[in-house]
Amino acid sequence: MTARILLVDDDLVFRESTAELLRQDGYDLVTAADGATAGELLARGGVDLVLLDLRMPGLDGIALTEVLRRRGERVPVLMISGFGTVDAAVRALHQGADDFLTKPVEPALLSERVARLLERRPSTAAPADEPAGAASRIVGRSPAVREVRAAIRAVAATEATVLITGETGTGKELVARAIHEASRRARGPFVAANCAALAPGVIESELFGHVRGAFTGAVQDRPGLFRAAHGGTIFLDEIGDMGSEAQHRLLRVLQEREVLPVGSVRAVKVDARVVAATNRDLRTAMADGSFREDLFYRLNVFRIHLPPLRERREDVPLLAEAILADLARRAGGARLGLAPFAVRLLSSYGWPGNVRELASALESAAIRAAGGARLDAHHLPNEIRAPAGESPDRYRAARPEDEREAIAAALDAAGGNRARAASLLGMGRTTLWRKMRQYGLA
Repeated sequence: MTARILLVDDDLVFRESTAELLRQDGYDLVTAADGATAGELLARGGVDLVLLDLRMPGLDGIALTEVLRRRGERVPVLMISGFGTVDAAVRALHQGADDFLTKPVEPALLSERVARLLERRPSTAAPADEPAGAASRIVGRSPAVREVRAAIRAVAATEATVLITGETGTGKELVARAIHEASRRARGPFVAANCAALAPGVIESELFGHVRGAFTGAVQDRPGLFRAAHGGTIFLDEIGDMGSEAQHRLLRVLQEREVLPVGSVRAVKVDARVVAATNRDLRTAMADGSFREDLFYRLNVFRIHLPPLRERREDVPLLAEAILADLARRAGGARLGLAPFAVRLLSSYGWPGNVRELASALESAAIRAAGGARLDAHHLPNEIRAPAGESPDRYRAARPEDEREAIAAALDAAGGNRARAASLLGMGRTTLWRKMRQYGLA
């Protein structure tokens, strides 16, 4: 069946030319010049996608999208605006839009985005806020994760340089890949470089290349990672650890869009989008002179901050489920489940190593489970089973009501077997019996 698209824009020339373009792609088009008319057309049903101008007199694009989402309608919304700031895009996506493009719109890009959104219609696919590709591994339903997803979709539609900040293990490279895969550069290469792992005397050659004879051991020309990323994206991880000489060269790349290989006097043009990441506070680094201020402002065009896992604990069960599913796929076995008390312990732990530590802990627990169908509390590493500074053979909740609930959950998971429940809780059987009497669970 031919997809029906509602095109809403108060610009007559744009509306008619875009409608004709989409008709040539085989779609059925209905148009409206304002949000109120569009609302009436949508109320009649039968629309598969809405192509919507952000700013219009009366009911604007964001307001109309809010109305749609409040009514529970999941028809995909592609927002388009001549006022194409990244902030506007983020706002539109937060209010329920599924994608965002800025005018003038390239016909090929418009056709691609329309086709992609139509593939994800509710009748044939998951809800439109379910991500794909690298973005599908950014797991969670917390407001913080939704904001990160919205920021990825917004900035991917642009060519802006991106700075990703966050603690170690929060998934900065995953976000960089998601930006690349959602951008018009998706068919180009994605090249990752860890600036902290490259020695000061090597990093310039690795990133920008060198010519034969530039230094001892340079027996042939080397293009460097920037040229390898031509037409795609280069991800510069731990940018805060880059030395002063490399910072100077990187600034030239960002300003001139060209690299000067080590030992050469001839610059080479490059077309690579830069996405950088750091776990350091670059403003502090600027203050102490270890990071260039002009480079910071070139990199900090659009910033995405990844919150630590301890600030989005509600996402831990979903992350754990996704990680265990991935472990099962790699091992070729059945997916492991999580006992209720194991979930509670995972959610209450502070995760100083963030998602990376969670993945490591679950892999370790899966090994301890030795092919079992479920991970219990006693499979988890000691530091997760015990409060900080206490022995892992004890469990003490912050509040009595939490401890009572935890003990009840463990007894339920153990089918009433006190020895098994004590093992799940990491406490002695005598202690468990005493607490059961204390909380009226005996």
